[in-house]
Amino acid sequence: MTVAAGASGIDAVATIRIEVVAGPDSGTTVDASADRIVIGTHESSTVRLADRTVSRFHCEITRAGPRLLVRDLGSRNGTFIDGVEVREALLKLIDRPPPPPPDPKLHTIPVHYGGANSPDLELVAEKTGLAPEEVIAAHLEATYRVYIYGFAPGYAYLGGTLERIRLPRRDTPVRSRPPGSIMIAGGQCIITTIDMPTGWWVIGRSFCRIIDPDAPRPFLFDLGDYVRFTRAD
Repeated sequence: MTVAAGASGIDAVATIRIEVVAGPDSGTTVDASADRIVIGTHESSTVRLADRTVSRFHCEITRAGPRLLVRDLGSRNGTFIDGVEVREALLKLIDRPPPPPPDPKLHTIPVHYGGANSPDLELVAEKTGLAPEEVIAAHLEATYRVYIYGFAPGYAYLGGTLERIRLPRRDTPVRSRPPGSIMIAGGQCIITTIDMPTGWWVIGRSFCRIIDPDAPRPFLFDLGDYVRFTRAD
């Protein structure tokens, strides 16, 4: 079942109101004055307190002065909830000007073209009226800008694909393309980081590591950086 808990007078923590909003006991409401309340279920519980939501499998709520402590009984970790502090922190974030962007860097990414590394190269050449080598030359000629990360971890959308090799996405997506695939569609280019289906055109492959989850800075690119491609083979 899912449990929602709210506090009336969060500053003083006078009472804690617990309402079962889903499950067999749905509709049950308890106003508890005890200093310790244990919420245990066979499913994950969602506990709402003031402005925060904390998910716990088996937890207790304890008074700590003007605060409520939500503690996972399966571990020693706990989360303090304070409605006033949360609201003040949010207001400070809203009022704070964004940090200046870092100076853009230029990255050079080696690409292998041809054969199994370029499953769509011939099709792109056919649709654009160019020879395969002219498609490759156009891809290498451009300087790309990192516009945004999205869709999948490490997927950096690079703007700057030259007009002569721009194509809309294919009508039918391909079920699987390997990590490192160099794909184009419209005015953008992407270096894939995981194996997944796509409707973009794969014209090359790079073995440069774009994402490293264990690194202090997991992503190779920052927003606003520039990318150039160079031929690896």
